[in-house]
Amino acid sequence: MLAYIVRRLAVAIPTLLLLIVFSFLLMHMAPGGPFTQERELPAQVLANLNAKYGLDQPLWRQIWNYLYGIVVHFDFGPSFVYPDRTVNQLIAAGFPVTLTYGTLSFALAVLIGVALGVIAAIRHNSFWDYMAVGVSIGAQVLPNFVMAPILVLIFTLWYRLLPGGGWSFNDPSFWVMPVIALGTSYMASIARITRSSMLEVLGSNHIRTARAKGMPERRVIMRHALKPAMLPVISYLGPVFVSMITGSVVIDIYFSTGGIGKAFVDSALNRDYAVMMGVTILVGALTILFNLVVDILYAWIDPKIRY
Repeated sequence: MLAYIVRRLAVAIPTLLLLIVFSFLLMHMAPGGPFTQERELPAQVLANLNAKYGLDQPLWRQIWNYLYGIVVHFDFGPSFVYPDRTVNQLIAAGFPVTLTYGTLSFALAVLIGVALGVIAAIRHNSFWDYMAVGVSIGAQVLPNFVMAPILVLIFTLWYRLLPGGGWSFNDPSFWVMPVIALGTSYMASIARITRSSMLEVLGSNHIRTARAKGMPERRVIMRHALKPAMLPVISYLGPVFVSMITGSVVIDIYFSTGGIGKAFVDSALNRDYAVMMGVTILVGALTILFNLVVDILYAWIDPKIRY
């Protein structure tokens, strides 16, 4: 396993470098530029801006300077739109917010989703099964852009229990609605995957053998059914975790959290290449990291898996 992890890390580094280069090229191939406006800037002003940010240099030198800044100084460069702030500062301001509500949403989705899926499978075709499936379907048809205004209507406008927007690390009441709105639809998907996987495992030969030996049902579930049933769930959780902790545009905009999702959209609309590159690299690095974590969990759950 250690050799596998080393091999994956050895592949991850050039993969990330290729992602940076291709993303850089694609953004510079897009029409327009960071200083393109409806009212054109004077030629000398535009030339000075391009010189200040190195955009007047050949493309290969821009890529080289960008890679050098990241690898040697971990510097993603200055923002083109906010001249007094760097990309590192913008990501450092928004990512902790997104990481907080994204991690809590992920925990909520996994805990409730797995519990509903297991209960539905164990109590197949019973009241509990129908209830769990009904809750999952209800949550599935309420995506975050629908759930967010419903939560605000109930908890802010009707009962005045929670603030309708904003963010504070010191006041958990600001966290509640973003966490619920982001985690609900993922919870439904996790519940459905867990239920179908558990039903398949519970019908397998080794479960029938364990029951035939007189093993208590609780031990059959916990020791022999739950771990193999989690394999498809874990493969789903890797990319889900990355998407949740790297930001939801809807959540950031609707609740005015100041997370990184809104920063990415603003950078795209303003053609702020530096911020777009910074967020893209962050998402790419986290995706590679959590895919590796998922593969390690796979091997831990099922020792028959070899790499």
